Order: sequence, then structure tokens, then C-alpha cells
Amino acid sequence: MLYPKNLEEKINFQKIRELLKEECTSSLGMDFVDKMTYSKDLKLVNRLLDQTEEFKQLISSGELFPSSNFTNIHPYLEKAKIEGTFLYEEEFHEVKLALITLSRCIEFFLDHEAEYPQLFQLLGLVNLNNDLLRAIERIIDEKGKIRNNASKELALIRSQILYEENRLRKVLERIFREAKSKGMTPDDASITIRGGRMVIPVLAENKRKIKGFIHDESATGQTVFLEPAEVLDINNELMDLAYMERREIQKILTKLTDELRPYIPELRRAFHFLGLVDFIRAKARFAIKTDSNRPILEKQRQLNWINARHPLLEVALKLQGKQIIPLNIQLDHNRRLLVISGPNAGGKSVTLKTVAMVQYMLACGLLVPLESHSTCCLFDHFFIDIGDEQNIENDLSTYSSHLMSMKYFTQFADKKTILFIDEFGTGTEPQFGGAIAEGILLALNKTGAYGVITTHYGNLKQIAAKSQGLVNGAMRYDVDHLEPLYQLEIGKPGSSFALEIASKIGISKDIIDYAKVHIGEERVKYDRLLTKLENEKVKYEQMVLENQRKERLLDQRLKEYTKLKETIDSNKKQFIQEAKAEAKALLDQVNKKIEASIKEIKESKADKQISKKVREEIEVLKQQVKPEKPAAPVTEVKVIGGEIKEGDFVRLKDNGAIAQILVIKKKEADISIGDLKSTVKLNRLEKISQAEVKKEKKSLARRTGFDTHSKMMDFSPNLDIRGKRGEEILPIVQNFIDDAYMLGLKDLRIVHGKGDGILRDITRNILRSMKPVVKLEDEHADRGGAGVTLVTLKA
Repeated sequence: MLYPKNLEEKINFQKIRELLKEECTSSLGMDFVDKMTYSKDLKLVNRLLDQTEEFKQLISSGELFPSSNFTNIHPYLEKAKIEGTFLYEEEFHEVKLALITLSRCIEFFLDHEAEYPQLFQLLGLVNLNNDLLRAIERIIDEKGKIRNNASKELALIRSQILYEENRLRKVLERIFREAKSKGMTPDDASITIRGGRMVIPVLAENKRKIKGFIHDESATGQTVFLEPAEVLDINNELMDLAYMERREIQKILTKLTDELRPYIPELRRAFHFLGLVDFIRAKARFAIKTDSNRPILEKQRQLNWINARHPLLEVALKLQGKQIIPLNIQLDHNRRLLVISGPNAGGKSVTLKTVAMVQYMLACGLLVPLESHSTCCLFDHFFIDIGDEQNIENDLSTYSSHLMSMKYFTQFADKKTILFIDEFGTGTEPQFGGAIAEGILLALNKTGAYGVITTHYGNLKQIAAKSQGLVNGAMRYDVDHLEPLYQLEIGKPGSSFALEIASKIGISKDIIDYAKVHIGEERVKYDRLLTKLENEKVKYEQMVLENQRKERLLDQRLKEYTKLKETIDSNKKQFIQEAKAEAKALLDQVNKKIEASIKEIKESKADKQISKKVREEIEVLKQQVKPEKPAAPVTEVKVIGGEIKEGDFVRLKDNGAIAQILVIKKKEADISIGDLKSTVKLNRLEKISQAEVKKEKKSLARRTGFDTHSKMMDFSPNLDIRGKRGEEILPIVQNFIDDAYMLGLKDLRIVHGKGDGILRDITRNILRSMKPVVKLEDEHADRGGAGVTLVTLKA
């Protein structure tokens, strides 16, 4: 049971339907959007959510799925079911394309039964083979025209037409050449068609010189279009053949329509399936755009929502460059009715509408904008009282309309009801309105209903604090700056901060003091206490967040230190052992060599030549065991102070590349690195002298073996991967992006060709996974279009 009748208008669910229709590819899916309704059937809603979740995964996987020709053929079926009628060529072409899409959808789900079981079950709606499609394809070609071989008679007629047309053209060309040679035709004229008959253009003053029939004249009257008498019979023959062709085509289409007619019931069911697929895909696309998920749906009535968001509000805020503040809410059998209080414009109504919208979307089988581990449930009845329902004709005031809603709520609400009441009790004298609202609140509590209620009345806050089944909620407020935080806190009431807001606006102190006196000291103290608690809570939370941040940083540094120490200790032992082993080997080698040298000198009895040779060998051995000199310290390039001007030499801070300034444009500069030109921000550059340029190149090449300047000169921002296989692309694209990012380039171009789009999809999937890539787009249509991907890297 839904209340009131215009409930969807109240919560603006109509806008959700409009957004869903925008995601549909045909009127088939749009019809399902209109039919979408609120459901209390747990099994049905679970199935709808599973179908949408599977399609969401299908889209995210990037698998190819039919996306066009979801055509609504029902008007054609209505026409075809009448005996003696026939569908035209273009209508059969539409049916043919739609049947091809249907066939591809069926094949996809048959091949992916394990991945998408819920979507696979939809195939039960289809009981149609490809016989009809094959029959249509035998008659209708790829362009939607009747094939020449659709019948023997048609083939014969068309071959005769072709013969007569060739004969006609030859005769006309001969006559036209003769007339042109005699200057009887305009200079730039050619054979043309008027009234379905081939004619030649002739100057008006020469129209009597050629026998024939005039069919038309030019706008100026200087040229007439004449059918020579010689081709009259041929043109007549062609007209007869055209009539014969038309009759034969009608005969073929009538026969094909007769073949289609028995399939009409199966076609209706099959295209019901196709419309349902389009509808589910639209829901999945909408879920991706709104970052919606499939929550945990339980039979037990409880709400435990994490980071819930109003989808329409989030879209509106994004357009303004703002971020929405998510909502966390918990309701169960002990705390069913949430009474939210707080200042005006603090977010009470937005919170209520968010809960109402998300709950209604869920019951309609839509994925909802909250975390996937959130817990949800369904309700049989959905009641809402928002806005003004006053009616002059029925003599209903604003307050009377609210009371009518409250009467309905108290009569029909039960444990299976969720209700929403905005600004509860307002519209009449506060003293009486508060008392009536209190009685209604207690009555609703007895029904066991769930819901969200917003109010400013203090007596309702007190009732919620001490009644089982009710719970207070407060919209957080920055007491220091008197600004709303749009955060819901369950468990305590909120202050309206009326006195503080009035003081901030600049209301006279005398007026505020007067108000305090008439409010009552007890009430003022109560509000002050709430304000103090709110202030202390904000400060406490800030301290907790700061401590948590410091603890995380400390844990991170501790892990880094521990890992570094373990690495040093491990490497130290390894290096010492290796050094000892190497030293021992060298020492043994030296000792053996010395002993052998002494022995050789003794045996030669100090022969000078042998002694000299031995000394040389020992000297070589000394050089081998001599320790290497430590590497020369790396010197830093000195930066020259002063303003960077055109013609100066600079170095890129982030990669060390050396360049020369060409043009300076505000905060950016065009630079030249060898033959390569690029545009970078000035704050990425530092000025160096011309001498430092040579010094830096030599130093960099000596230190790293990598000359950035040379690399930049050899690097091209264009990559052509046409003809490559899929497995070859990954290292090529990765190296290309890494080199470009290291060299500080921003705009790149990858040529992959169009083809079937497989190479393009693989390339773009690789690019999307790379952190330096911030943007992908097609090249301009004149320069390759979808066959070229433009890549933008981080600055």
C-alpha cells in the first residue's frame, strides 16, 4: 500500500525514471521503465537486484554485447497479422536487424551461463529459432533491398531492365554527341532523367531541330530536356519493366509476410525478452553512474545503511563542483522510529528524502547508492507526508492536510510499514500542535511501524528519549562558525540553535534577551547544554582524528624502519661473507704465485730475464687485487637566479632534462629539447648557464649511462601499433607511456586503426590501468577518428 497517490512525485522518483530512460537504447526498454513498480516480494526483488548486478559486472568486464538495433517491431507485427497485407522492404530490414540482435543476445547468454546465471534464466522467455531470420535474409540484402535472386521472375525482369538501360544509354549518348558537335546543347550539360525517363538537355532555340518530346525546362527557360523519338520505345519498355518489377516485389513481400505471420506470438515473447534486456542494461548503466551497489537484503526488518546518498542530489552537487556528505543510519525493532531534530537548513529534510528515495528504489529492483555490505529490508506499506497538500476546492488548509495524512497513518500503519513525516506538528499553534503531534507519535509507535520523522518540537525529542521503539537523531552543527555539517548522529536530540543564529545574523541583543526570558530559563539551559555538548564533541572528534593520523604515520614509519633494518642486517652479513670468501681466494692465489715465483727464481739461479718476467707477473697480480678507487662525488648543477626569458637554457626539475626556452605564455613556456618541442609550466623549470648545459650532459651520462637529452631527441610522441598481435601490445604501450612520463611529455598519440575495434579496446584497457594516464579520447575525424587514441598524461 502506497500513500499518497502522488508519492513518486513527492520524492521526485519521476526523475529517476527519466534518467533510466536516457540509458535505454530503444522504446522497448523505456516501456519497462514505465511499468517498474514498488514491490514487497522479497524473492522478486532479490532476482531483480541479481539481474542488474550481473549486467553491471558484464559492462565492467568489457565483454562485447549487442548494443544496437533493439528495435520495437510490435507495430510491424500488428500490420502483418492482417491477412492480405505485406511489410515493405525497409520494414523487413528493421525486423531482420532486430532478429540478428536477438540472436546475438541469446548466443552470448548461452556461452556465459556460469558467469551470469540470472540473466541466462531470461532465455526461458524465448522460443524462437533462426528459420525466420534465414528466410528474411534470403530475400532482403544488407542494404535493406530485395535481392535479385529473390525469385526467378525478378531476376529475369532486372536483367532485362539492365539490358534496356544499356541500350537506351548507348542510343542517347550517340544522339547527344551529335547534338553537342552541332552546338545544340549547353557546354556543361549531360544526360539526365526527368519524370522517370532518360532525356538530353538541348538549348531552347534548337528544340525543333531534334524530333522528340519535351519533358521539362530549366528555371531560366534557356534549356529544355528532350526525349528523342528514337528512344521513345525503349523508355516505354523500361516503364513496363519497372511496373512488372514492382508487381513482382509486392508478390515476394506478400509471400514473405505470410511466412512471418505464424511466428507473431513467438516474436512478441522474444521481443519482450529483448526489451527486458535493454531495461536491465539501463539499470546497470545508471547504477555505474551513481556508484550504486547491491546491498544485503534480509527478511528481518532492520536497516543498517553505510554511506547512503541521494542520487539526484549527488548529481546536482557534482555539477556545482561540490561533494555530497554520505548518510549512515541504523534502525531495528528496538529503535524503529527515528526523530530527527536540528537547525533549519541543517539537512533534516534531505536526510528524510534520502532514506525514502533509497528505500523506494530498492523496492523497485534498482541497485542503490550505498555500500554493498549495508543491510536492507522490504516493507509492505510506504507512507509519506512531505510538503503542502492544501486544497481550496476541498477546503483543506496546510495543517488540515497534514492531519488527514496522520489519520491515514494511524489507521493503516503496522509492523510492515515504513513512514516518513517532514516537519511533524507544524502548521498550527505550537502548544496545541506539539501536543497533538506527541499523541500521534505515541500511537504510531504502538503500531510497530518503522520510519523517519523531522521536527523542531522539544516535547517530541523528550518523548523519543524515554520511549521504547523511538530514538532521537541530531543533524550535526559547527557551533563555532554556526554552520551545518549535514551529518546525522543517532542517539541524541539536536538543538535548533535559534538564539545563536539570530545573534549571528545581527538581531538586537534586547530582542534576544526578551526571547530568552519568555522561552524560560529551563529551556534555555537545555539548549545551552546541547550546544556545549555539540561543541565538546566536535573538539573531541578532531583530537581523535589527529591522534589516529599520527598513529598511522608512526606505524608506517616503524614498519619502514623495521624493514630497512632487516634489509641492512641481511645484506651486511651477506656482503661480509662474500668479501671474506673473495679475500681468502685472492690471498691463496697471491701466496701460490709468490711461492711459485720464489721456486722459479731458485731453479733459474737468479737469471735476469726470468726474474724480470716473474716481477712483471707479480705486478699484474698486485693490480688485480688492488682495491677500486671510490666513485667521484656527484656535483649538483648550480641554478642561476633571476627571471626566465626566451632563449635561456633551463632544466626540468622533475626529470633533469635540459631544454631551451622558445616562447613564454603567462605561466607556461614552449621549450625545445633537441628536435622535440613541448609546453610545460614555468614552475617546473630552473634556469642554468650555457656552460652548465654541457657540464650537466656529461655528468648525467657519466653517472647513469642515460642521457635524457639524447633520449628526448630520439623519442617520438606518436606510436603506431597497427598489425601487432594482442599479446605484443602490453610491453610496447607500457614502455612508451613510461618513457614519455619520465621525459615530462603530456600529449601522446597511439595509432591502432579501426578494424573490428579489438586492438583499440585492448590498448585502452591497458592505458586505463596506468597511473600516469589521466585522459583518453578519439582523434579528430579528419585525422583518424576512432582509429587513433589521444593520451593525456599527468603534468
